[in-house]
Amino acid sequence: MIEVSRLWKSYGPVDALRGIDLKIEKGEFLTVFGPNGAGKSTLLKILSTIIKPTSGKVNIDGIDISAANEDARKRIGVISHKAFLYGNLSAKENLLFFGKLSDVPDLEKRIEELLAEVGLAHRASDMVRTFSRGMLQRLTIARAIIHNPAIILLDEPYTGLDQHAARMLTNLLKKLHTEDKTIVMTTHDITNGLEISDRIVIQILGKIVFEDRSANQTVESFERVYFEKVGEGK
Repeated sequence: MIEVSRLWKSYGPVDALRGIDLKIEKGEFLTVFGPNGAGKSTLLKILSTIIKPTSGKVNIDGIDISAANEDARKRIGVISHKAFLYGNLSAKENLLFFGKLSDVPDLEKRIEELLAEVGLAHRASDMVRTFSRGMLQRLTIARAIIHNPAIILLDEPYTGLDQHAARMLTNLLKKLHTEDKTIVMTTHDITNGLEISDRIVIQILGKIVFEDRSANQTVESFERVYFEKVGEGK
């Protein structure tokens, strides 16, 4: 479980987050929507322990991440639209490198399983620099979950993907969701974000302004709510 309480993050005179309260249950898939500048990436950076909040608390499985970053970090896998992979290494070599950093047991077997899971087993020995955008994103997911984290954080993972690659990503995230992972994703992609999540929130100017179960919304109804809230925030 992730519990966020009165979370603020300021950069000088600018408040990127303004008193966010949020509870994400174990195994839940939460999608955070919002325009550019809403503070979505800042929220994920705090959840992933990359940056510290100005004030407020984040507990992950009962651990205060401000006091025990390393313990919390072991529970987390982070995925963004930036691959953070080595182009001159093969897919397998990249996973070997990151797996050794995390002391993953039975690493060769884990890599074989992951490459099959993300549909890249046939490209295991190919240099990553030859991969398409969609393939890079799937390998990035394999890298992020190689240590089998309980929590997966995704920052705009659909950015730059064509329709086919986006569908493959959606199917992969659905599969991860069935494995009882707690998933938090930021995205502008209303169709995919609504389809795969349990719950949705809209974040504008550092505040949560809307929350609902995904099943209560259609793409059309949520688009109306989203653009109404974005308009109110201007």
